[in-house]
Amino acid sequence: MRSRRVWTVPTSSPKEASNRVANPHVGLQYPEVISKMTQDRPLLAVQEALKKCFLVVEEQQGLWQSALQDCQPLLSSLSNLAEQLQAAQNLRFEDVPALRAFPDLKERLRRKQLAAGDIVLDKLGERLAILLKVRDVVSSHVERVFQIYEQHADAVGIDAVLQPSAVSPSVADMLEWLQDIERHYRKSYLKRKYLLSSIRWGDLANIQALPKAWDRISKEEHQDLVQDILLNVSFFLQE
Repeated sequence: MRSRRVWTVPTSSPKEASNRVANPHVGLQYPEVISKMTQDRPLLAVQEALKKCFLVVEEQQGLWQSALQDCQPLLSSLSNLAEQLQAAQNLRFEDVPALRAFPDLKERLRRKQLAAGDIVLDKLGERLAILLKVRDVVSSHVERVFQIYEQHADAVGIDAVLQPSAVSPSVADMLEWLQDIERHYRKSYLKRKYLLSSIRWGDLANIQALPKAWDRISKEEHQDLVQDILLNVSFFLQE
Protein backbone atom coordinates (compact mmCIF):
# COMPACT_ATOMS: atom_id res chain seq x y z
CA MET A 1 0.00 0.00 0.00
CA ARG A 2 1.37 3.36 -1.03
CA SER A 3 2.13 5.91 1.62
CA ARG A 4 -0.05 8.95 1.34
CA ARG A 5 1.66 12.10 0.06
CA VAL A 6 1.34 15.23 2.08
CA TRP A 7 1.17 18.44 0.06
CA THR A 8 3.44 20.95 1.71
CA VAL A 9 4.38 24.48 0.74
CA PRO A 10 7.35 24.13 -1.66
CA THR A 11 10.55 26.01 -1.02
CA SER A 12 11.91 27.13 -4.37
CA SER A 13 14.76 29.28 -3.13
CA PRO A 14 16.94 29.93 -0.08
CA LYS A 15 15.25 33.32 0.22
CA GLU A 16 11.87 31.70 0.72
CA ALA A 17 13.36 29.37 3.26
CA SER A 18 14.75 32.29 5.23
CA ASN A 19 11.32 33.87 5.21
CA ARG A 20 10.04 31.13 7.47
CA VAL A 21 11.32 33.07 10.45
CA ALA A 22 9.30 36.11 9.44
CA ASN A 23 6.27 34.12 8.26
CA PRO A 24 5.34 31.24 10.57
CA HIS A 25 2.86 29.95 7.99
CA VAL A 26 5.64 29.05 5.50
CA GLY A 27 6.42 25.35 5.66
CA LEU A 28 3.10 24.38 7.21
CA GLN A 29 0.87 21.91 5.47
CA TYR A 30 -1.88 23.69 3.53
CA PRO A 31 -4.71 22.45 5.76
CA GLU A 32 -2.74 23.73 8.74
CA VAL A 33 -2.21 27.09 7.04
CA ILE A 34 -5.90 27.43 6.30
CA SER A 35 -6.79 26.41 9.85
CA LYS A 36 -4.27 28.84 11.33
CA MET A 37 -5.50 31.72 9.15
CA THR A 38 -9.10 30.92 10.02
CA GLN A 39 -8.25 31.02 13.72
CA ASP A 40 -6.27 34.25 13.37
CA ARG A 41 -8.94 36.15 11.45
CA PRO A 42 -11.25 36.92 14.41
CA LEU A 43 -8.31 37.96 16.59
CA LEU A 44 -6.96 40.21 13.85
CA ALA A 45 -10.39 41.83 13.48
CA VAL A 46 -10.47 42.64 17.19
CA GLN A 47 -6.88 43.92 17.15
CA GLU A 48 -7.62 46.11 14.14
CA ALA A 49 -10.64 47.60 15.92
CA LEU A 50 -8.50 48.24 19.01
CA LYS A 51 -5.83 49.93 16.93
CA LYS A 52 -8.34 52.24 15.22
CA CYS A 53 -9.87 53.14 18.56
CA PHE A 54 -6.57 53.98 20.22
CA LEU A 55 -5.62 56.17 17.25
CA VAL A 56 -8.91 58.04 17.71
CA VAL A 57 -8.17 58.39 21.44
CA GLU A 58 -4.74 59.79 20.60
CA GLU A 59 -6.28 62.44 18.36
CA GLN A 60 -9.10 63.29 20.76
CA GLN A 61 -6.72 63.55 23.72
CA GLY A 62 -4.94 66.38 21.93
CA LEU A 63 -8.25 68.24 21.54
CA TRP A 64 -9.13 67.55 25.18
CA GLN A 65 -5.82 68.88 26.50
CA SER A 66 -5.99 71.96 24.29
CA ALA A 67 -9.51 72.79 25.52
CA LEU A 68 -8.49 72.37 29.16
CA GLN A 69 -5.49 74.64 28.68
CA ASP A 70 -7.70 77.30 27.08
CA CYS A 71 -10.00 77.24 30.11
CA GLN A 72 -7.34 78.30 32.62
CA PRO A 73 -6.86 81.92 31.42
CA LEU A 74 -10.60 82.27 30.81
CA LEU A 75 -11.36 81.26 34.39
CA SER A 76 -8.74 83.70 35.65
CA SER A 77 -10.36 86.49 33.61
CA LEU A 78 -13.75 85.62 35.03
CA SER A 79 -12.36 85.60 38.56
CA ASN A 80 -10.77 89.04 38.02
CA LEU A 81 -14.04 90.42 36.67
CA ALA A 82 -15.89 89.12 39.73
CA GLU A 83 -13.32 90.83 41.94
CA GLN A 84 -13.81 94.10 40.06
CA LEU A 85 -17.59 93.79 40.35
CA GLN A 86 -17.25 93.18 44.08
CA ALA A 87 -15.00 96.23 44.47
CA ALA A 88 -17.45 98.40 42.49
CA GLN A 89 -20.36 97.20 44.63
CA ASN A 90 -18.49 98.06 47.82
CA LEU A 91 -17.54 101.54 46.60
CA ARG A 92 -19.93 104.37 47.53
CA PHE A 93 -19.70 106.45 44.37
CA GLU A 94 -21.63 109.30 45.97
CA ASP A 95 -18.87 109.66 48.56
CA VAL A 96 -16.28 110.36 45.85
CA PRO A 97 -16.50 114.05 44.87
CA ALA A 98 -15.12 113.47 41.38
CA LEU A 99 -17.86 110.91 40.65
CA ARG A 100 -20.89 112.79 41.91
CA ALA A 101 -21.41 114.34 38.50
CA PHE A 102 -22.01 110.84 37.06
CA PRO A 103 -24.91 109.36 39.05
CA ASP A 104 -25.41 106.48 36.62
CA LEU A 105 -21.71 105.60 36.43
CA LYS A 106 -21.97 102.69 38.87
CA GLU A 107 -24.74 101.00 36.88
CA ARG A 108 -23.05 101.62 33.52
CA LEU A 109 -19.81 100.16 34.87
CA ARG A 110 -21.67 97.12 36.17
CA ARG A 111 -23.36 96.51 32.80
CA LYS A 112 -20.01 96.78 31.03
CA GLN A 113 -18.38 94.30 33.42
CA LEU A 114 -21.27 91.84 33.12
CA ALA A 115 -21.13 92.05 29.31
CA ALA A 116 -17.41 91.26 29.43
CA GLY A 117 -18.15 88.37 31.76
CA ASP A 118 -20.78 86.97 29.41
CA ILE A 119 -18.24 86.95 26.58
CA VAL A 120 -15.86 84.91 28.74
CA LEU A 121 -18.69 82.55 29.69
CA ASP A 122 -19.49 82.01 26.01
CA LYS A 123 -15.86 81.08 25.35
CA LEU A 124 -15.89 78.67 28.29
CA GLY A 125 -19.08 77.17 26.88
CA GLU A 126 -17.30 76.57 23.57
CA ARG A 127 -14.45 74.75 25.35
CA LEU A 128 -16.93 72.68 27.35
CA ALA A 129 -18.62 71.71 24.07
CA ILE A 130 -15.25 70.43 22.82
CA LEU A 131 -14.87 68.31 25.96
CA LEU A 132 -18.36 66.91 25.41
CA LYS A 133 -17.58 66.06 21.80
CA VAL A 134 -14.35 64.30 22.81
CA ARG A 135 -16.26 62.28 25.40
CA ASP A 136 -18.92 61.27 22.87
CA VAL A 137 -16.47 60.43 20.07
CA VAL A 138 -14.35 58.23 22.34
CA SER A 139 -17.43 56.56 23.85
CA SER A 140 -18.84 55.67 20.42
CA HIS A 141 -15.54 54.16 19.27
CA VAL A 142 -15.08 52.20 22.50
CA GLU A 143 -18.61 50.86 22.16
CA ARG A 144 -17.82 49.77 18.59
CA VAL A 145 -14.70 47.90 19.75
CA PHE A 146 -16.70 45.96 22.33
CA GLN A 147 -19.35 45.12 19.74
CA ILE A 148 -16.66 43.67 17.47
CA TYR A 149 -15.08 41.81 20.36
CA GLU A 150 -18.42 40.29 21.37
CA GLN A 151 -18.99 39.17 17.77
CA HIS A 152 -15.66 37.31 17.73
CA ALA A 153 -15.20 36.38 21.40
CA ASP A 154 -16.05 32.70 21.01
CA ALA A 155 -13.84 32.28 17.95
CA VAL A 156 -10.91 34.14 19.51
CA GLY A 157 -10.97 32.18 22.75
CA ILE A 158 -9.91 33.19 26.24
CA ASP A 159 -6.29 32.09 25.83
CA ALA A 160 -5.71 34.43 22.88
CA VAL A 161 -7.45 37.29 24.69
CA LEU A 162 -5.13 36.98 27.68
CA GLN A 163 -1.92 36.44 25.68
CA PRO A 164 0.33 39.49 25.07
CA SER A 165 3.01 39.53 22.37
CA ALA A 166 6.42 41.16 22.10
CA VAL A 167 4.89 44.37 20.72
CA SER A 168 1.28 44.12 21.82
CA PRO A 169 -0.40 44.05 25.23
CA SER A 170 -3.11 41.44 25.63
CA VAL A 171 -6.54 42.11 24.17
CA ALA A 172 -7.96 41.87 27.70
CA ASP A 173 -5.66 44.62 28.96
CA MET A 174 -6.42 46.89 26.02
CA LEU A 175 -10.17 46.45 26.42
CA GLU A 176 -9.86 47.31 30.10
CA TRP A 177 -7.76 50.37 29.30
CA LEU A 178 -10.36 51.64 26.86
CA GLN A 179 -12.98 51.37 29.59
CA ASP A 180 -10.68 53.33 31.92
CA ILE A 181 -10.24 56.05 29.30
CA GLU A 182 -13.97 56.29 28.61
CA ARG A 183 -14.70 56.51 32.34
CA HIS A 184 -12.03 59.20 32.77
CA TYR A 185 -13.51 61.44 30.06
CA ARG A 186 -17.05 60.93 31.31
CA LYS A 187 -16.31 61.77 34.95
CA SER A 188 -14.01 64.67 34.12
CA TYR A 189 -16.55 66.25 31.78
CA LEU A 190 -19.39 65.96 34.30
CA LYS A 191 -17.34 67.54 37.09
CA ARG A 192 -16.32 70.48 34.93
CA LYS A 193 -19.80 70.94 33.52
CA TYR A 194 -21.24 70.99 37.04
CA LEU A 195 -18.66 73.56 38.14
CA LEU A 196 -19.36 75.91 35.24
CA SER A 197 -23.13 75.50 35.59
CA SER A 198 -22.85 76.76 39.17
CA ILE A 199 -21.74 80.22 38.00
CA ARG A 200 -24.15 82.94 39.12
CA TRP A 201 -23.38 86.66 38.96
CA GLY A 202 -25.15 87.01 42.27
CA ASP A 203 -22.45 84.85 43.90
CA LEU A 204 -19.23 86.74 43.16
CA ALA A 205 -17.25 84.89 45.82
CA ASN A 206 -17.93 81.60 44.04
CA ILE A 207 -16.79 83.05 40.71
CA GLN A 208 -13.59 84.36 42.28
CA ALA A 209 -12.85 80.84 43.55
CA LEU A 210 -13.36 79.19 40.13
CA PRO A 211 -9.66 78.84 39.16
CA LYS A 212 -8.86 77.00 42.40
CA ALA A 213 -11.94 74.79 42.07
CA TRP A 214 -10.94 73.92 38.49
CA ASP A 215 -7.39 73.06 39.59
CA ARG A 216 -8.79 70.91 42.38
CA ILE A 217 -10.67 68.79 39.82
CA SER A 218 -7.45 68.30 37.86
CA LYS A 219 -5.52 67.29 40.97
CA GLU A 220 -8.16 64.74 41.96
CA GLU A 221 -7.91 63.10 38.54
CA HIS A 222 -5.22 60.78 37.21
CA GLN A 223 -4.07 63.43 34.75
CA ASP A 224 -1.59 61.17 32.94
CA LEU A 225 -3.97 58.22 32.61
CA VAL A 226 -4.63 58.55 28.88
CA GLN A 227 -1.01 59.36 28.00
CA ASP A 228 0.26 56.43 30.08
CA ILE A 229 -2.09 54.05 28.29
CA LEU A 230 -1.16 55.43 24.88
CA LEU A 231 2.48 54.85 25.79
CA ASN A 232 1.68 51.24 26.66
CA VAL A 233 0.18 50.65 23.21
CA SER A 234 2.68 52.73 21.21
CA PHE A 235 4.45 49.72 19.64
CA PHE A 236 1.12 48.04 18.96
CA LEU A 237 -0.06 51.13 17.04
CA GLN A 238 3.08 51.09 14.89
CA GLU A 239 2.58 47.49 13.74
